[in-house]
Amino acid sequence: MRILVLGAGAVGGYFGGRLAQAGADVTFLVRPQRAALLAKAGLRISSKAGGDLTLLPICVLADAVKPVYDVVVFTAKAYDLPSAVQAIAPAMNGGRGYVLPLLNGMSHLDLLDQRFGRERVLGGVAYIASTLAPDGEIKHLNDFHRIAFGPRHAAQKAVCEAFAGAAAGAKFNLDLTDAIEQAMWDKWVLLATLAGMTCLMRAPIGDIAGTGSGAALTLALLGECAAVAQAEGFATRETVRANYSGMLTQKGSAFTASMLRDVESGGQAEGEHILGAMLARARRHALAAPVLEIATTHLETYAARRVREAAAKAT
Repeated sequence: MRILVLGAGAVGGYFGGRLAQAGADVTFLVRPQRAALLAKAGLRISSKAGGDLTLLPICVLADAVKPVYDVVVFTAKAYDLPSAVQAIAPAMNGGRGYVLPLLNGMSHLDLLDQRFGRERVLGGVAYIASTLAPDGEIKHLNDFHRIAFGPRHAAQKAVCEAFAGAAAGAKFNLDLTDAIEQAMWDKWVLLATLAGMTCLMRAPIGDIAGTGSGAALTLALLGECAAVAQAEGFATRETVRANYSGMLTQKGSAFTASMLRDVESGGQAEGEHILGAMLARARRHALAAPVLEIATTHLETYAARRVREAAAKAT
């Protein structure tokens, strides 16, 4: 199996690197600057859970992509979706490839289905906290490094099994499931709550839970997001929700969302894709979601301020 990984950043670089380490045929589709750095210093991963890794990856630039890959691992940020889809199109057009998206939320599936056909788009979700350091090293920040994936169409079962075979021995957890869209919804419920609260309060879960109303507000947001999932036909199981409740209200916890790191650094955030899309579905089902609305408006305001300040600098 030939695997193309879009990008070699915090998510794609980590999982693609682990696949290559295990002997899989992996090529990274990267920009020229990243390709030059990888050629000079290698793909470097720092991880207590999986061990440190340095390897010289096979890379390709956008103008040299050909339709020779079986699976394209798609790890773009939501705000880069249009350009990312365009970047992988040469690997798909006229070829035999399937896309394995590892984005959060569900909205990206509509765009990918429209461009490549639903029968070519697998379901997937990644569980990892990682970041790309300024020197190009990928830093794995906790013990979680898991991909859940599976078919959204009956004809996709064979390629999913083949990908699982290619990943055998890789130093991360891989779960092949026939209920992948449920897994994607479950993570979206968790992430929308986590990102909404930590960004709104500018603090990790432990600090929020230590306040008078923090835990109650967090659980209220969790309930709103779970209500949306249920209305969409993907109800969060009670055991899963109980686990989330404990994780999200643990005093002293340093648990936070990468979106908070984006906001605190002044960078672009996935607020529209994670929270805005959840709120849009709540409204579609006429569900009351006051905490979700506040959290979404907060990130919309942040995004508007970034645009205004960038325009002011340009003039």
